[in-house]
Formats: sequence, C-alpha cells, structure tokens
Amino acid sequence: MYKKYFKRPLDFFLALFGFLLVLPIVVITAIILAISFKESPFFVQRRPGRHEKIFSILKLKTMNNKRDAEGNLLPDSERLTPLGVFVRKTSIDELPQLLNVIKGEMSLIGPRPLLIRYLPYYTTEERKRFVARPGITGLAQVSGRNLITWESKFENDVKYVENLSFANDVKILWMTFQKVIKSADIEVDPNANPTTEAMDLIRQRQPEFQHIQPIS
Repeated sequence: MYKKYFKRPLDFFLALFGFLLVLPIVVITAIILAISFKESPFFVQRRPGRHEKIFSILKLKTMNNKRDAEGNLLPDSERLTPLGVFVRKTSIDELPQLLNVIKGEMSLIGPRPLLIRYLPYYTTEERKRFVARPGITGLAQVSGRNLITWESKFENDVKYVENLSFANDVKILWMTFQKVIKSADIEVDPNANPTTEAMDLIRQRQPEFQHIQPIS
C-alpha cells in the first residue's frame, strides 16, 4: 500500500519542503562555484530512471572543465578543486536533485541513477532495480557507497526494490543523515579507489558480456 499510494506523495511534499529549506545553501554555493569555475555551476546529465526512461539529472559541479593541449578533459583528480572537495564531502552537490524528485523523475530513496552506457551490461536480476524510481540515496549508499563493488551495489538495489516499505525508507533516510553528518563513505577522489572503475569497462572484460555492443 505504501509503495502504490503513499511513497510518491510523501516524496513530493518532503522534497518540496526540503528544497525550500536548502535553497539558500544551493544558491550561495552555485554563485561561489560560478565565480570559481567561470562557467555554469550546474551539472546536467541524461540518466535512465524508472523502467529505463531517460531523464536529466541535476547536480552542482565539483570539477572544472580544464583540458589538455589536444582538447581532452584532464583526469578527474586534476579537475577536482578544494571547493569541489568540500561540496562533495557535505553532499551539497546532490541537493538540486530535490527538483528531480518534485518532478516525479526521482524518489528520495531508491537505486541511484547511473550512466546510460551501463544499460546493456545489467543481468536480468540486476535490471529489477529499474522497477522503482531512482533515488537521491538508497540502500547501496548507506551500505558502503563507492567503497563496495558494483555487484554489491546492485544486490542492495534489488534487495531494496523487493523489500520496499515505509519502515525501510525511514531507516535508510536516517542512516543517510548520519553518514552525511560524519562525511562517511564519500569518495572524494574517484581515482583513489579501484572499485570505482566504470561498470561497463569491468564487464567488457568478462566473457559473458563480451558479445555486447557498447553504447557510444
């Protein structure tokens, strides 16, 4: 009953209240980022949501767009600024996604929306994660975030979808609050942890996925 009748209205009202509450923080941070990066402070990227429907996710930028002599983006570690580190550690970069929740594209709690190019590489079991709206936080995020393997993340996503309930959502929301306060399990430098290697690159090396045509 919660999943069918109450989760979406609760998401809407909590996200609306939360967005109005954090709006000053988002505006001030966006202005500082715009001045620092000398470009738009917002990061917009297309991601697959519920039933793999594509939507545009909104975040605050934590990296600049500096490129090498050939026009290629520099490694993430070289584009991540001290300001970006702070924004990531405090999870302020995720706050604009409250607008995605208000629009019905996301939920407060659910599997994280990942890259479109990962779509061909999910197993049938892992694809169950798309039954629910993607979330700002989720079971995988409070179970280790980027410090666990992709397989563990997807197992947690499916476990969440199969056991979706009000009690579990409240538990995950509380655990998220605790981790944000402690800045726990937050991967500031993606290159510092080998488990953050792109999922599609990992699975392209596995025999059962080598026949798949990558999405360009």
